[in-house]
Amino acid sequence: MKLSVVIPCRNEAPYIEECLHAIYASDISDQVEMSVFVVDGMSDDGTRDKVQAFKDSYPSLQLVDNEKQLTPYAFNLGIYAGGKVDFVQIIGARHIISSNYLSKCLEHLQRDERIWCVGGRIQNEYLNTTGEIISIAMGTAFGMGLGNFRTLTKSGFTDTVTSPMYPYWVFEKIGFFDETLVRNQDDDFNFRVEKAGGKVYYEHDISLKYYVRGNFEGLRRQFFQYGYWKVFVNRKHKAVTTVRQLVPPLFVLYLMLLPITAILGVESLLLACVPLILYLILLSYFSFSAMKSPKQLGPIMQTYLTLHLSYGFGYLRGIIEFLLLRKDPSDRQKRMSR
Repeated sequence: MKLSVVIPCRNEAPYIEECLHAIYASDISDQVEMSVFVVDGMSDDGTRDKVQAFKDSYPSLQLVDNEKQLTPYAFNLGIYAGGKVDFVQIIGARHIISSNYLSKCLEHLQRDERIWCVGGRIQNEYLNTTGEIISIAMGTAFGMGLGNFRTLTKSGFTDTVTSPMYPYWVFEKIGFFDETLVRNQDDDFNFRVEKAGGKVYYEHDISLKYYVRGNFEGLRRQFFQYGYWKVFVNRKHKAVTTVRQLVPPLFVLYLMLLPITAILGVESLLLACVPLILYLILLSYFSFSAMKSPKQLGPIMQTYLTLHLSYGFGYLRGIIEFLLLRKDPSDRQKRMSR
């Protein structure tokens, strides 16, 4: 049995060694022939040197150049490099998998033909105080939305997962990753999986550490792009892929229209403020519940607001550009948010 592990990567020097150590420490069967492909977007921070040094110990490790430096190209380059294998595992360079991750994924895919994709539980990690705050907020349903795979507490079918494994024949059946999508290419692919009759499975008993961004500007840009590119995916499929994606843009639109109700009088304005008051109550409640010390309260509230408003504004920008003006994606929104 042949397994290709694809790692999209650019300037991940602080994380790539731990990522590779975890992969090669996996408790997979001797019958599994594993090859690992680090698909690097021409890193200039020492990442490539660290990967080259690793090759001395692990002959199955290869470094693949990704001159276009964008994630969907990295996915496809890695899959092409591995050739026709039995299974393909994609792992982010900031993802540190548990020792049973690969074996459990293989088990599910071989046991249940309904399952075309498997992924596991995210454990948010951080390297600084801001990262800790972001990690706390991203681990809650209030921060990420009900039904988001990041907040699931038991195994079962879902709409998408991170660091997924697929049988190779899935790519032969529905094609490879859409290289026009800088963001949400995995959501798009898993939506295509479900349209083709497959299932995406979340396994709670396997996990990966994920090193979250350590600054609010990077987080803001990341979630703005998530919202922005989600609309492009919707336009492509002529469908809203999940209902929960609509909540942030509707909330932002409500905030933008709220001042207009003042024209109708004080009573109308007060009535229109009820949803905002409810949101602020929920914001306060979940921030109090999540904080580990009183000094974290303000930053956690800031993080929730950044997640919700950035995604919402990005989504509305996407509606204007993709649906109303029928534009192609902006080059500015192709910049990664590291």
